[in-house]
Amino acid sequence: MPRALVLNASLEPLSVVPVERALVLVLRDRADVLATNGAMWRSETISMPSPSVVRLRRYVRIPYERRIPVNRRTVFQRDGHRCQYCGRQAENLDHVIPRSQGGEHSWLNIVAACRRCNTKKGGRTPAQAGLTLTRAPKMPRPDAWVTATTGGAVDPGWEPYVTA
Repeated sequence: MPRALVLNASLEPLSVVPVERALVLVLRDRADVLATNGAMWRSETISMPSPSVVRLRRYVRIPYERRIPVNRRTVFQRDGHRCQYCGRQAENLDHVIPRSQGGEHSWLNIVAACRRCNTKKGGRTPAQAGLTLTRAPKMPRPDAWVTATTGGAVDPGWEPYVTA
């Protein structure tokens, strides 16, 4: 199903919605089309390009900060589906400092790992198990929720509006 990026009046990304919802926003004069995906929507009286990016005409205040959940899909996206110890295809999540040793379930303590490295590490720290991380775990980018909602693929037309 085609999706559209909705931007606030300040050009910050607000949400990813079905194209039909973006069309309704445009037809009700609540948003303007900034980019199209090349398709056309036609009715008996109107013909308009299918929006890929729309900008709201009025600023919408967001009372909370977006947080990306720490789960299998989002950690694998952050780590490129690669084991952070050996570089092979990842199959599991691993707490760098095991929960049994006081490690937290947070972005800075979870990495993707292959089954072999995860089994070798067990309930120990990487140093205790003789493993080293290829790169330290980090918080995802502030706009990573866009890729999380689209399954990792970002429309090329959205790139000017999504922070790199």
